Amino acid sequence: MTDTTTEATVVVSGAAVLLPGADTVRALADGPAPGAAPVEPADHVGRKGLRYKDRATQLGYALTAAALRDAGLLGEDGLTVPAETTGIVASSNFGNLDTVARALDTIREETVTATSPMDLPNASSNVIASSAAIRYGLRGPNLMVCNGETSGLDAVHWAATMIAAGRADRFLVLGVEPDNEVVRRLLGGSRSVDGGAALVLEARAAATRRSATVRAVLGAYRRAADETHRPAGHWELPAHLGSASGAHGVLQVAAAVGWFDAGRREPVRAVAGGAHHDAGAGLLLLAPEAA
Repeated sequence: MTDTTTEATVVVSGAAVLLPGADTVRALADGPAPGAAPVEPADHVGRKGLRYKDRATQLGYALTAAALRDAGLLGEDGLTVPAETTGIVASSNFGNLDTVARALDTIREETVTATSPMDLPNASSNVIASSAAIRYGLRGPNLMVCNGETSGLDAVHWAATMIAAGRADRFLVLGVEPDNEVVRRLLGGSRSVDGGAALVLEARAAATRRSATVRAVLGAYRRAADETHRPAGHWELPAHLGSASGAHGVLQVAAAVGWFDAGRREPVRAVAGGAHHDAGAGLLLLAPEAA
C-alpha cells in the first residue's frame, strides 16, 4: 500500500476538457449530453502539424494548448515561463494502438521495408508525451504512463511527486484515449471516450509568484489493492461516452475543478481501479482555499 500527501504544496492552476458534448470543466462536471459530434482537433489548434499524427496525439495537442492557456502559460509567442520549468506526464493505454497494429500487420504480410516512415515514429509508446512537449516547448521532465485503470491518477501523482522533489515548477498532465476500430476490438466491441482532459499542476509557491489562480489543491494520494470505495463526491464518466481508461483519473480531477469553479467547497475524492482490478488508486482534492 502507498499513502502519500503533497501537504497542500501542489495546486491545479489550469484545466481543459475535450469530449463529445463537453469542452469545459463545468460542462464535464455537469455531465456531457449524449449524441454530440466527435471532437475535431484542427478546430482548436489548426491543421498545421497534424498530418501523419495519430488521433490521440492530435487530441493531446489540443488539450495541451487549452490547459496551458487556461493557466496563463501560453501566449502568442509560446510559453510565458522558462521552458525548463515545465514538464509533462501523459497517460493513455490505447493511444497509438492502431498505429502499432497497422505496422505489425504490414510487417507480417510483407516485410519491415514496407512500413511507412511516417508511421514508425508514432509506434513509440511515449509519442503523446514527447510530441506535445516538442510542439509546445516543454523542456522539463517527460513521462508516459500506460498501466491500466489507475494510469490517470498515477500520472497526476507522479507529476506532483516530481514537483515536490524540485524537478520542475509545474507539469502538464494529459489523459487521452482515442476511439477507433482497433481499440473497440480490444474492448470487445465497446467504444472508447475519444477525448480526454489536461491539467496544469504547479508548486504553490510558483503559482503565487506569477499570481496564478488556484483552481484546486491536491491532498493525500493512496494506492492499494483494496482502494475500491466510491464515496460521496465521486465523479464518474457518463456511460454513453465509453471507456475512459488512461484518461479516467485526469478527467475526474478536471471534473472536481469544474465543481470548485461552480462554488462547491467540500473535498472530492477521485478513485480509479480497485474492485475487479489488481490495484486501486485514490486522490483527495480540496477547494482552492485549502491551506
